[in-house]
Amino acid sequence: MLISVVIICVALVVFILKYVFSSSGPNPFETDTREPLKKMVHDRKEKNKVLKQGFVASKVPDNLDAIIIGSGIGGLGLAVLLAKVGKKVLVLEQHGRAGGCCHTFTEKGFEFDVGIHYIGDLLEHKPFRCMLDHLTNGQLQWEPLENPFDQVVLGPPENRRRYPIYSGRTRFPEELKKCFPGEEKAIDEYLKLVKKTMRGIWLLALLKTCPVPVAKFLIYTGLVKRLSFFFKMAPRSLTEVVNELTENKELRAVFTYIFGTYGNMPKDTSFSMHSLLVTHYLNGAWYPKGGASEIAYHMIPIIEKAGGAVLVRAPVNRILFNDAKEAYGVSVMKGQEEIHVHAPMVISNAGIFNTYQKLLPKELQAMPSIQEQLSMMKNGEGGLSVFLGLNGTKEELALKADNYWIFSENNFDELNIMYLLQVENYLNGEREESAKSVPLLFVASPSAKDPTWEERSPGKSTLSLVSFAKYEWFEEWKDDKVTNRAPEYKELKQAFIDSILEVVMDVFPKITRDKIEYIDAGTPITNTHYIGAPKGEIYGADHGIARFSPELNATVRPQTPLKNLYLTGQDVFVCGFAGALAGALTCGSVILNRNLHLDAIALAKKTKLMNAKLKGE
Repeated sequence: MLISVVIICVALVVFILKYVFSSSGPNPFETDTREPLKKMVHDRKEKNKVLKQGFVASKVPDNLDAIIIGSGIGGLGLAVLLAKVGKKVLVLEQHGRAGGCCHTFTEKGFEFDVGIHYIGDLLEHKPFRCMLDHLTNGQLQWEPLENPFDQVVLGPPENRRRYPIYSGRTRFPEELKKCFPGEEKAIDEYLKLVKKTMRGIWLLALLKTCPVPVAKFLIYTGLVKRLSFFFKMAPRSLTEVVNELTENKELRAVFTYIFGTYGNMPKDTSFSMHSLLVTHYLNGAWYPKGGASEIAYHMIPIIEKAGGAVLVRAPVNRILFNDAKEAYGVSVMKGQEEIHVHAPMVISNAGIFNTYQKLLPKELQAMPSIQEQLSMMKNGEGGLSVFLGLNGTKEELALKADNYWIFSENNFDELNIMYLLQVENYLNGEREESAKSVPLLFVASPSAKDPTWEERSPGKSTLSLVSFAKYEWFEEWKDDKVTNRAPEYKELKQAFIDSILEVVMDVFPKITRDKIEYIDAGTPITNTHYIGAPKGEIYGADHGIARFSPELNATVRPQTPLKNLYLTGQDVFVCGFAGALAGALTCGSVILNRNLHLDAIALAKKTKLMNAKLKGE
């Protein structure tokens, strides 16, 4: 009996290794496509020629290889990967400009980003950086943030405490130890745990790409938790883990502060998800030089060069299927007219809820396999954003290339019962009362992070403020015209703006009302309109503990139960820019029948070797 078990285990290991390392399809990272840096384009009209190409039937390329719904990084990234191996891809975007959460908008001369605040893991030799260089032909430039890159602000105005968060694998813990003497052991153990947990992420990608029977075998034998510390820690909440590490409530708060980047309170957060974010910024944080629109601007020409296109104002209202339940195209609404576009493959970057609940015919929505996936996921929390256009330079306003996480009570979650009650009261309370006091706030200055800003907008600055809000608070106005909603909606929005502004002016004393030239807010229903988020969520499907069960990750995969229909983006992997791009890599791995995650690592090794040779010459 024992011999049989050993033989089965050895055979499984051999199969997994063969599956992981085998590569039968084309490699989009095969050739170094980086080009010498071209002069950066700041002219908005010139950039819009790339970013705002409106949909008309005559612009649809012939003989498409694939259609991608949605131009966020999960869609654009995948389109570039496919274009690199000669595929002709059409990307369709319902909004008026390409980029999804990477797009920018301009009001009264101020340019605002909507979703890119800071990106980690971009050291030049890292796979993530090499991959992004490859996906933009070396044209996308990154500017490092200050160090410390984050400032954690705890407590009410009369008793605010600030804790700087530094990058650097040694400096991060060293600086924390200066703030919390006597807690050296807890800090070291915390860092050890997040690193060890993150290293097990490889199995999440494997579960989503390997044959389903293999994934189920790994899960039901318990091997998944033996092979990956990521899945061993996944059922444990962030609160549970940090409470075991230290009794210091202030340190617990600092350990958990970054939960706003994935949208779940620490008691509902998987420690595994949290470990991904902490390690993501461990080597630093960066911002795209020239602003977030540079990302799409440098990706779209690569798609076009392969014969594809990225077209906006192209709302897909349904995916087309034949009698064999095979996807063969999409229907795009052009005014009142439906225009059918055909391709042998349809890939949705619109999120699992939009894809399954809005774009499938009713009879396919009802399929047990579709309903099983939907039952495993739920909508994330709605996002609230406030945009400030300011008169003054970053020096005059004391703005730096960093971020502030402001919490109006001492700690979060069960770490402090008062804060738990405050946040719960905020999210579950009456909207008019909740608007009076927003308990958590992210503050960043895109203009201070971008070295080209002063050249583009001299004497001006911007702030982006982000928090959470219930979709239900604003739902009654969802069908109003987006630029002219009811007076009651505007009053409620203004109440949120006013309370948030009070916090900002207290933390940033050089920002005064006379400096504000422009201010407006985006609510969850704004997110629904512009980025197609069903419940106004900014991180896609919910990222609570259930999201990281092995069963869910083996079930919600790029390959859907319907032939020729695939999923990409945040809902396939995890949230954020890096998570959505990992979703694109995972989907590309399935489509091209090769492990693109390993290809990206190989690209980084090759790039590092080439750079070393060049320096040696």
